[in-house]
Amino acid sequence: MARVLKPYPASGSAVFKISRGGGLPVLLYWAEKTLAHRTLLWQKLNHKSACKSCAWGTGGQKGGFFNEKREPLQRCAKSVESIAADLQGPVGRDCFARMDLARLQELSSMEADKLGRLSHPVIRRANSNYYEPIGWEEVFAIAARAFSGPPERVASYSSGRSSNEAAYILQLMLRAYGSNNLADCSDLCHSPSTVGLKAVFGSGTSMVSLDDLRQSDCVVLLGSNAPANHPRLMNELIQVRERGGAVIVVNPVLEVGLINFATPASLKSLAFGSEIASLYLQPDPGSDVALLIGLAKSLIESNRLERAFLEAHTEDWQAVIAHIQATPWERIEHTCGIERAAIEGAAAVIGRAERTVFAWAMGITQHANGVDNVYAIANLALLTGNAGKPGAGTMPIRGHSNVQGFGSMGVSARPKEAIQKALETLLRKPLSRAPGYDTRALIQAAESGKIDALLCLGGNLWGANPDRAQTAHALGRIKTIIYLSTKPNPGHFHGLAAKDTIIIPVFTRDENPHKTTTESGNNFVRLNSEGQTHLHDADLISEVEFLTRLAHRMHGETPLDWRRLTDTAYVRGLIAQTIPGYEKIGEIDRTGEEFTIAGRIFHEPRFATPTGKAKMFVTPLPVLDKPRAEDFGVTTSKRAIALVLVTVRSYSQHNTVVYKAGDTYRGMPHRNCILMHPEDAAAAGFAEHERVTVTGKVGQKEQVEIIFGAPKRGAALMFYPEINDIIRPPVDLRCGIPAFKRNPVLIHAD
Repeated sequence: MARVLKPYPASGSAVFKISRGGGLPVLLYWAEKTLAHRTLLWQKLNHKSACKSCAWGTGGQKGGFFNEKREPLQRCAKSVESIAADLQGPVGRDCFARMDLARLQELSSMEADKLGRLSHPVIRRANSNYYEPIGWEEVFAIAARAFSGPPERVASYSSGRSSNEAAYILQLMLRAYGSNNLADCSDLCHSPSTVGLKAVFGSGTSMVSLDDLRQSDCVVLLGSNAPANHPRLMNELIQVRERGGAVIVVNPVLEVGLINFATPASLKSLAFGSEIASLYLQPDPGSDVALLIGLAKSLIESNRLERAFLEAHTEDWQAVIAHIQATPWERIEHTCGIERAAIEGAAAVIGRAERTVFAWAMGITQHANGVDNVYAIANLALLTGNAGKPGAGTMPIRGHSNVQGFGSMGVSARPKEAIQKALETLLRKPLSRAPGYDTRALIQAAESGKIDALLCLGGNLWGANPDRAQTAHALGRIKTIIYLSTKPNPGHFHGLAAKDTIIIPVFTRDENPHKTTTESGNNFVRLNSEGQTHLHDADLISEVEFLTRLAHRMHGETPLDWRRLTDTAYVRGLIAQTIPGYEKIGEIDRTGEEFTIAGRIFHEPRFATPTGKAKMFVTPLPVLDKPRAEDFGVTTSKRAIALVLVTVRSYSQHNTVVYKAGDTYRGMPHRNCILMHPEDAAAAGFAEHERVTVTGKVGQKEQVEIIFGAPKRGAALMFYPEINDIIRPPVDLRCGIPAFKRNPVLIHAD
């Protein structure tokens, strides 16, 4: 039975304002945006390009509504949100002349986004309080000077919103120059998945295809709020339940859409809703290793291990089993906050299943032990034989639409040796093996005065980082920052360089004058057709053209004809030569055949490691100290409570871009809210809707409204990126990811 969500009574209201996710509000939203944009919206929806939202998106040469199996009606509200935002009119020519930096810095993410589409390049010069127009010749002159210094002092940051071709040119340009400083948004989101899975299986992406997911009879969904962030996945979870399978949800928060979801793709589901979770486990934030060890321990004790599989296809399994057996149940229960009986019940479901898919998102990765979390998931998959066969395996759920493609193209501070060697052959010279800066290391290097020039291909580097005061100070020590963006965001106004800050307006994916490709989170490569922009008087440039022109100024005519890279078909030929598994992309212009990348979907237990066997890792239980009011210097007489804060995105949000201020799924009416368990609030003498102060390691938020909800007791939720103002979480040093999902805070009365 699913754990039923029962609203807590509070001030005459309920925890959630809705009883299920999806449903009629989705249809009403589609209708609203259709009326606002009419035929233009539907032209974009049907355009032959990949969805601009999450990596579960649709699109490609079959059309915008089709998935990789060519099934129709696969668009979701997240897709409409991104398209509708891109269909805004241009930022007024006088906007930046009227609004100085002080006024621009007052804008929220939503307010900045609603300024419209960037339509002309602008620059903020040293000591100026305004952005002003700038011509292209001066843009490239400044960029060329900025990127002419020592290679170790130039860097890039990218968001995954662009194409494989732009990503490939970016890394080729910097590596040919001698720099490995290719920071990426995945450093803040999913780097533990890449590092962990690469170590275990030799491949850092999902081993599960859409076909595999449809053959599974059990899905374990960990640390994901898919109804808000990956709505298309909900259709697949509903199908798992409808064919008699199980969905085990692991999340410190009871999310209404993971209890029941009404998909518009089914009239029955739309009318009555569909049960999602057959079991719902709420561990303490950061304790996933303990829960996963508990699941494995129960399977060992009930003799449900696949020992023949382990002996034939894995390494170091004996040490992992010995560690699990030596871990007492008392420590497991104490660490994760879940009783043994509940863990054993979930383990029994996994043990009975024939084919289990383990899927996860940032609730698993954004921890100080994020890599251990991924190791522990992989261990459980291997212990049960759920790797290397159809319908089973590990499936990280990527967030941005092409963030995985950027990693495949080599945009990483940790370049793969195979790609490095292939690029050396292409460029006819050795490349630097010096470690590059990931995103957090980039901020630290900039703060130490070690970076002179930074190119940001999309994203909001200032807003995405914790301790935004530190980030603004660090960026302020860089001489030149160039932002390539479609719309304004607060990072353009707070992440200011010491000398020149330039914002370059670029085409969206469905506007590019050339074909591009993108990669889904399940390793499927889509071809995006050319398009047109509705901004008829705008002076836009494609990322490919900007990067190619800059590369030509940096490198001249050697060792490549850099200007030829404006031909994206030629770029795809280079990708086919140098990126393992991408050989088919060299023929995609001729054949139009979209494809699954070779060597990543494992249907046989032979993995991409040197031995062909999966390598298992012992995962220590985390030591999770509970925050105390005394840690913040508060006496017991004051109305206050110390909790573990989990940062989350709202329902109408994509990465740092906020489309609507509130969150109807969680009943949070605006951005300055904290979601608390009613019993935690009562322990401190707080009432729902009371305004309090929330203090973190590096700052505080005032006038925060308490909203009652269903997080695990001892935990609370606030919205990212706003909460980045007050937190500076620890980092998993193996991958550079900050622990956004576990931060001590004090909630106290003013």
